[in-house]
Formats: sequence, C-alpha cells, structure tokens
Amino acid sequence: MKLTSVITRIYAIVLSCTLLSLLPVFFYTDWPWLHKSLLLISVLLFASLLTALATKTLKQGMQSLHVGLQNFKDGEFSSSLAYSEEDEIGELCSLYNVTAAQLRQEKHSLNQRELMLDKVLQSSPDVLLLANDQGHVVFSNLAARTFFNATTRLEGERLDALLGKVPPAARDVINDKRTGLFSISKTDCESETWHITSGSFLLNNQNHTLFILKQMTRELSRQEVAVWKKVIRLISHELNNSLGPISSMLHSGKLISNQLDDTRMVRVFKTIEERIDHLNQFVQGYGKFAKLPSPQPSPINWETLLEGLHQQWEFHHTLQAGCELQADPVQLEQLLINLLKNAHESDSNTKDIQLDVSADKTAVHIDVSDRGKGMSETVMSNALIPFYSTKTSGSGLGLALCREIADAHHGNIALQNRPQGGLNVRVTLPRIHHV
Repeated sequence: MKLTSVITRIYAIVLSCTLLSLLPVFFYTDWPWLHKSLLLISVLLFASLLTALATKTLKQGMQSLHVGLQNFKDGEFSSSLAYSEEDEIGELCSLYNVTAAQLRQEKHSLNQRELMLDKVLQSSPDVLLLANDQGHVVFSNLAARTFFNATTRLEGERLDALLGKVPPAARDVINDKRTGLFSISKTDCESETWHITSGSFLLNNQNHTLFILKQMTRELSRQEVAVWKKVIRLISHELNNSLGPISSMLHSGKLISNQLDDTRMVRVFKTIEERIDHLNQFVQGYGKFAKLPSPQPSPINWETLLEGLHQQWEFHHTLQAGCELQADPVQLEQLLINLLKNAHESDSNTKDIQLDVSADKTAVHIDVSDRGKGMSETVMSNALIPFYSTKTSGSGLGLALCREIADAHHGNIALQNRPQGGLNVRVTLPRIHHV
C-alpha cells in the first residue's frame, strides 16, 4: 500500500465531513452566494490546514517505517528510526529498532560462523568440491585446487574441463559419483590411495553435488605398519621365550662336553651357539622397528652428521645453504645409514653414490642416489613393506625402518629409478616438527 494513498484518504474523509457539515448553510440560510462561497472556501482551507498538521507526524513515521522495511528487504539492518513521538507509530518504530538490533547481532554472528566455516573448509586436507546441476563449480577449497593442478579459484569452472586434468581413475569415480576407495598411479612407480564420498542436495532450489576426496595412503600405511609391528612383537616374544631355555641348556651341554673332551660335541655346541646369537640379533633388529620411540627433535648439525657418516661409508655429498631442520639426530642418522648401506649393496660404483641435502620454504629434501641395478616395478611397490627383501641375507627392515622414521617426523619417502640407471631415494622432512 502506498503512503500517499493513506494520506489522500484522510484528506478525503476530512473534507467530505466538512462539506456535509456546511450543507445546511447552503440550503437553509438566506446568505448571498458570494458569502456562502467564501465561507466554504475558508472552512475547507482551515480543515486542510488542520489535516496537514495532524498527519505530519503520521506521514514522517510511515515514511521512516517504509524506508526501514525496504532496508530489511535488501538485507540491511544497520539503520535505526529516529521517530520520537509517543504514539502508535512511535511504538511501531521502537519495535522496528529493537528488531533491527537483534537482526544485526544475528547477522554478525552468522557472518562470524561463515568465516570460521570457510577457514576450516579451506584449511582442510580433504578435497572439497561443490558443483551445481549445470556442471559448474560453485565452491572449492585449497586442497581441491592442488588436486586439479589449478593456480586460481575453481569457482565458475566447468567440472568436465577440470576432470581432464586428473588421472583417469579419479575422473571415472567423480563422473560416476561413486563412494569408496580408488588408486592413482604416480610417475615414481608409487600409487596413492584415495577415498571419495559424494552426495546430492537442494541449494537455492537447485540440485548440487558435493564431492569429498580424502588421501588415505598415509593412513593405510600407518595401519599396515601397526599390523606388522604387532606381528613382530608376537614373534619376538615367542622367540625370546624359547631362546632363554635353549641358552641355559646350551651352557649346561658345553660343560658336559668339556668333561667328555669330544671334539664333535664341541663343534655341535659351537654351531648352536652361533645360531642362537644370530637369532638374538634377528630379534633385536626387529624389536628396534617394532618399538621405535617417538622422535626427540633438536637442531640438526649437518656437518657433524655427514662427517660421522663418512667414517662409515664412502660417498659424495652436497649441502645446500639454509637447510635448518628440527629432527631426532639418532633416528635421522639411522635412516641415512640404511640408505647408504643399500646404495653400497646395489652393485653401484662407490664414486657414483651421492647424498644431496636441499630445502625449500617448508621442507628439507635428502636424496641418496646410486648407479646400481635399480628396482623393478614389483620390487619398488613392495620395497617399503616390512620383511620384504630381494637379498638372501636381508631382513627386509632397512627401507621399512626408513619409512617409519620419516612418518614419525611427519615426512615421507619416495623411490624412483634414475633415467641412466640406478635408484634415487628422496626423504622429505618438514622444517617444523609437529607434535
């Protein structure tokens, strides 16, 4: 309803009542028509003036309410009404101001929650992608941009165009809106395991589909290692229970054989003793993997560490400036010893074994490379699994322990064959140790 129509009706009612009250003057008096006309005009003007004065505050109040409600319609709640008359319009304006203040507070709270939610979603390691029924992306987080190899925001992009930038396995599960695990092959002969969840819902009366992709490689590896550790602890426990009595009986047997002075018995007991020592070393080696303590990080002195490694192994090294790192020195040394040992056992010339330390803004990279035989795809895919070894005398724990140490430091390890032959193992450790 327009404000002018209300005021016009008030004027019409007042003037109509005025005219009705003057009708007796026109019909029952003998005044000249000029006097009657002047009286009519004077009374109408006076009535109009009184009406204008009476509706002035009403007009101001209704105009204020009109403007305020228009602001409500536009989602603007910052304005308040200055109408101060203590009448019905004043009560409405006061109620409006209270409502506006409450809506301002709720809008501010809602904005804060939206900002917090956006920050949480943007910092999430999971890939979040929301697409409408037209196939356009309406929301994405930073992880989604990384997944799709994009340097700018994905909002507004077509989903089918983005899927052309990802491996076929990922493209298929997203197109089919599947739920479950899938694997993506990497260039370094390793694969990543992902989990995808998708769901559809209505948003602004339009169908939307939300895709959530989670990197499961590290989690599955952690669970796999936990199972291996449990198996190792069980085997070690059973072996220790058996080795104790055997060692005791061996000692008694040696005493008896010394009294008999039988060379064959001495040789038999010596062989048994050697095998017991070998089993003890075996159990201790696996126990070190199964009971790896939490890292105790401290600043790494690369010169001291490399000097100690040079006393054990022959290799060349390069150390980039600015490779400050917080890590467990003992565990990091053990990791490098294992990698250098593998390099020396790879049939590589000693002069071709190289250890390079470099860094970027967030992480330190350690590369140990050789010119040996390298690894087949089958060996490379199983090399980091405990007990797996291609060596006749290998325990299968060297690289598995390296991976465990890297994981404990929230880093990772990757194996890659070199183009001209040989293997490169890269260990990436974050500069800041996460508790």
